[in-house]
This record gives sequence, C-alpha cells and structure tokens, in this order.
Amino acid sequence: MTKKNYSLGVVLSTVTDNSVSDIVKMATLAEKLGYDSVYVNEGRMDALACVQAIAEKTRNITLGTNIANIHYRHPFLTAATSKIIAEISKGRFSLGLGISHRGLLEKLDVNAQNGRKKLEEHTAFIKLTLAGAVGEGFLKPRKSPFKIPIYLAGNTVESASIAGAIGDGLMPYLTPREHLSILIDAARSAFTEPKESFNCILSIPTFISDDILAAISAARYNLAFFAQLPNYRRQWRRAGYGAAMKQLQTIWTTNGDRHKAAAAIPKELVEQVCLVGSPKDCKAQMEYFYNAGAEEILLAVSPVDTDRLSATEEALTLLV
Repeated sequence: MTKKNYSLGVVLSTVTDNSVSDIVKMATLAEKLGYDSVYVNEGRMDALACVQAIAEKTRNITLGTNIANIHYRHPFLTAATSKIIAEISKGRFSLGLGISHRGLLEKLDVNAQNGRKKLEEHTAFIKLTLAGAVGEGFLKPRKSPFKIPIYLAGNTVESASIAGAIGDGLMPYLTPREHLSILIDAARSAFTEPKESFNCILSIPTFISDDILAAISAARYNLAFFAQLPNYRRQWRRAGYGAAMKQLQTIWTTNGDRHKAAAAIPKELVEQVCLVGSPKDCKAQMEYFYNAGAEEILLAVSPVDTDRLSATEEALTLLV
C-alpha cells in the first residue's frame, strides 16, 4: 500500500446477498493487499458474528463493526461478544455502535424510541461490563484483557456530542465533507476529560469507473435509496440541500419512484459524500475527505456496471 496520511480500510456489507464466506474472502484479500482495516455493517446478518469469522481467518488487519445496531442486543451481550472477538484477534477489534432508523426497525417490532438516550446508556453499560464492573456471582464478567475502542455513529451535532462525551471516536456516514468538521468539533467540545486519541472513521460510498457519467449515475441511484430515510434527509438538509430534500421527500411519500429520486440527487451532493470516477480520481478525492477531518477512510464499494462482489474486489486492488 502507498504511504498515506490517513488509514485506509473497507466496510463490507450485510445489506446484500453476500454470504459469510464472501465477506471473509474480501477481508482476507484486503489484508493481503495491505489495507489497514476491515469493518462490517449490520443489515441482514449479525455484524459481530461476521467480524468474528474474519478474526479467525486474519492475522494483522484491524477489525470492527460499522456499525452494530444497539437495538438488537442487550449491552451485556454486546460486551461479551466483543471480548471474544478481541481475544480471538489479539486486540485488533473496535466496536462501532449506532441507533439505525426508527421506521425500518418498527417493521421488525423493535422499539427504537429515544435512540440517542439509549445509545448513551448502552455504551455506558458496555464500558462497565468490559471493565468487569457489573453483575455479581457467576454473572460478573472478568475485565477484558484487551482495550476495545468504542466508536459511535453520529450524523448530527447532538449524536456527535454523545460520541465525544463517552466514546473513543466518531463514525459518521454520508456526511458531506464540508459539514464533517462541524460534527468533529461538536464531539471534541463534549469531551469530559482529555483523551489519548479521538478518531473520525468515515465510510464513503465508492463508485469506480472510467466512465464518470456512469459512476455519478450509480452514485445518485445509491443515494436515492438513503434519501427515503428521514435521518439522512435531515443531515443533508442541515448541510445546505434543503430544496433537494423537500423534493426527495415528496417523491418518496407519493410514488416512491427510485429513478425519479435519483434524478433529484444534486451532483454536488454526490461529490460531497462519495468517491466517484477513475481510480486516480477516487484517490485524489480521499485526500479531500482526510483534509476535512476523516482520519480513517473506509471504502463502501457499490457496483457501477458489475456485481457488488466483483466491484469490491476490483476496488480493493485498484485503490490500495
């Protein structure tokens, strides 16, 4: 890997039809190519279980969740599983946590009310459990022999402040890079005591193609999906895309036509939240995100004119 100012990793998706073996294959490829880290998001599969599978097949690469959903697990179990992964990986594991989206979770009969408050409480309980400071008798866990950094998702100033107050770092997603410093400043302003380090880990939708128009079209279609979720529209509205968000909300609440929604995604928003174009273009754009405050960049690869697995393998090879 070419020497960079920032750490470079990849986030592997469970929001697709990828199998666990597919995910492990891409993770081991990333390690072989010299990437700094590999993370797993949480959609159709258990992110922690996937990371555990990766831990058993890798030796050096940093591992983590980006992100694990706090509503799916009791914090005691989150901490217990994290300790297992940290032990298997000999301390290479970082835990990324977030609150997901209320509308999606309610379809699973999950109560996602008061998400920020629950995130704060969940994280605090995990920290106590990792320190061996909860429970009693046979339910009292031993202290984790490894430091497990906890990163919190934060796309708003309010959530970023929670990350700064009790976390080891911030994990935003789809944050326009010109807005990123606002979140980082909010997190750092919330420190209750000095921290040895506080990193911003940013996963970035990545669309590689020498056909720039095709790459932008694929990126717009991808962002259109996220535009149906109020959390992301709110973030983009606060970053200055109010008119487009009003139009997108109308499209999703009337006919739900994703192609029309894609056409309403501003090109400037694509450039602010994605890596698009040739490998050379994408590498140059990474520097912009680093300069905006992202200390660790994760490639969240989506296909332009191929399948996701092939696109991920190609991106890993071309962007190292």
